[in-house]
Amino acid sequence: MTSKLLKKIGIFSSAGLLACMSAVSSVSAADYSPNFKGTDLNEFINIVGKNLKKTIIVDPNVRGKVDVRSYDLLNEEQYFQFFLNVLEVYGYAVIEMPNGVLKVKRDKDAKTSAIPVVDDNINSGDAMVTRVVQVYNVSVKELSPLLRQLNDQAGGGNVVHYDPSNVIMITGRSAVVNRLVEIINRVDTAGNQDVEIIKLKYASAAELVRIIETMMKSTGKDSTPDYLIPKIVADERTNSVIVSGELKARKRITSLVNKLDSELESNGNTQVYYLKYAKAEDIVKVLKGVSATLSAEESGGSKKSSSRSSSSREISIDAHEDSNALVITAQPDMMRSLSDVIRKLDIRRAQVLVEAIIVEVFDSDGLNLGVQWGSEKGGMVQFNNGAVTPIGSLAAAAYQATPREGKTTIQLDSKGDPVTNTEPDELGDVSALAGLLGGLNGMAVGVVKDGWGAVLQAVSTSTNSNILATPSLTTMDNEEASVIVGQEVPTITGSTSSSNNSNPFQTVDRKEVGIKLKVTPQINEGTAVQMVIEQEVSSVAGSSNAVDVTFNKREIKTTVMADDGSTIVLGGLIDEDVQKSVSKVPLLGDIPFLGELFKSTSNTKRKRNLLVFIRPTIIREGMLQNSISHSKYNFMRAQQIERKEDSGWFEVDYSDHIPVLPAWDDATQLPDAFEKLLDDPEATTEEE
Repeated sequence: MTSKLLKKIGIFSSAGLLACMSAVSSVSAADYSPNFKGTDLNEFINIVGKNLKKTIIVDPNVRGKVDVRSYDLLNEEQYFQFFLNVLEVYGYAVIEMPNGVLKVKRDKDAKTSAIPVVDDNINSGDAMVTRVVQVYNVSVKELSPLLRQLNDQAGGGNVVHYDPSNVIMITGRSAVVNRLVEIINRVDTAGNQDVEIIKLKYASAAELVRIIETMMKSTGKDSTPDYLIPKIVADERTNSVIVSGELKARKRITSLVNKLDSELESNGNTQVYYLKYAKAEDIVKVLKGVSATLSAEESGGSKKSSSRSSSSREISIDAHEDSNALVITAQPDMMRSLSDVIRKLDIRRAQVLVEAIIVEVFDSDGLNLGVQWGSEKGGMVQFNNGAVTPIGSLAAAAYQATPREGKTTIQLDSKGDPVTNTEPDELGDVSALAGLLGGLNGMAVGVVKDGWGAVLQAVSTSTNSNILATPSLTTMDNEEASVIVGQEVPTITGSTSSSNNSNPFQTVDRKEVGIKLKVTPQINEGTAVQMVIEQEVSSVAGSSNAVDVTFNKREIKTTVMADDGSTIVLGGLIDEDVQKSVSKVPLLGDIPFLGELFKSTSNTKRKRNLLVFIRPTIIREGMLQNSISHSKYNFMRAQQIERKEDSGWFEVDYSDHIPVLPAWDDATQLPDAFEKLLDDPEATTEEE
């Protein structure tokens, strides 16, 4: 026995007094009894490689000595695990390549190497492996930080997750990886959530869900883990409650639902519904119609038991205006039906912000040129086209304005003596001439010589206007809203004379003139808005009096469909009007150059561009409405600040008293009270 044992044992000596001995059991050639003392790591790896007949590649950074002794006999698999255990203790890892080659590297360098990816069937040990674990019920984003604390992150271990596939990738020694996988499986099982459907017999599903959710909020929901909080949804179509969550939490909700789903003891039932958004008077009309239909269906269906009298089916629905509440008395089944109707009607209705942009550009150019002449002996050339004042009217007005000398007469008095009477000079009447000259537009040059007179009149006009209006208004869904910015112009609609015609009685009507917008929006399913729109832009043409008034009016009446936030054009007008008028003396007016003395020319060109744009914005929640108000509020405040900073020299002493709205920087909060601004215009929360 001793001789066989000596043949199986190999003794290896190292430099100096350090020695290493690897003992192999005498029972079988595959049994080993490893003993190493003060052996260099590279020598230790070389011995194991020879015994296992494996090719091992050692990293140059592998250094150190091994001290280990074993008194057990190890088979080949155990001997290999012993090899891995020793290297793990000294901070090194073994990576097994697909071709059977082993690589020995430091732990911190091993995780970036080509570590094999294994499946579920692996044995415990210290071999470096990578494993991909699919998680089904919990979030890997929350689970991976916990696993990193259990893994050797400073060494060769690593834990990463991939959210789209909800998987975790673990790199480390196989024993550690197996332990982490076991933890994942148990956590994933604990997070498993099933779905249970509870069909109700007596109670309303929506009402039960509301009660349970209120109770859960009041019991400290924030301190309860998410996976222990069940999700509850009401299916109104089947009058069922759907519960999903962890088993114990689900059973607790199921038990509560079954207890609440009980039949009322009395035949009748009275409930009060406090409405949040709808108007009680309007809801009463709908509920009475619904109850009448339900009663008609019951009377036409199967016969009820004789114990239930017809009077017990009577329904009472009343509205309490002060509290905006409904008081309903009805049977439980009828009450559930009416309750469902109330819940669906008493909802927050969406609003629509309608913004209109009206752009009008008007250009007008005109040119009038004419020569008129006449002779006191007779004959004249006169024109009245365009803005030309006739020369005949000018001559007549000039004659009336000419002063006259007083006459001197000699008469005999009563004694027969001659008496000389001298009348004073008379001034001419200049009113007619003043009227003509007051209406003259442009340049007029007149010449009078030797009984001939000539008048040259010339005028060039140019009119440009650019109107930009942006009216906007917010209204409820299916509610008409209108806005007008303008004035009321009085017009006479009738007149009745008195008996002596000294004080006639007149009836006056007032017409609204300005920019008008009337719209009725209807939100369709999705994000489309149908709008019935009346858009009008009107103004008074020229000078107005109560007798004869001319109005300029552009109006659009249409029904359009637009997406939320999109801009559409309602209509437009692009027209150009060119007029040319020539008055001339026949034959003489056609002579080149000289003919200009015998003609009058008037040219007019008008061009108008008008477009109207509409943009609807659906407001479903208060945050969006507050954001829109915040934007317009700051715009108006900026206008006031600019007005205050750009005040002229005549406003220097008063610029500090120009009121400015208080700052409103946070869109989720309202500004300071406006009463404070009214009391002290200089009290603003922010100095600009």
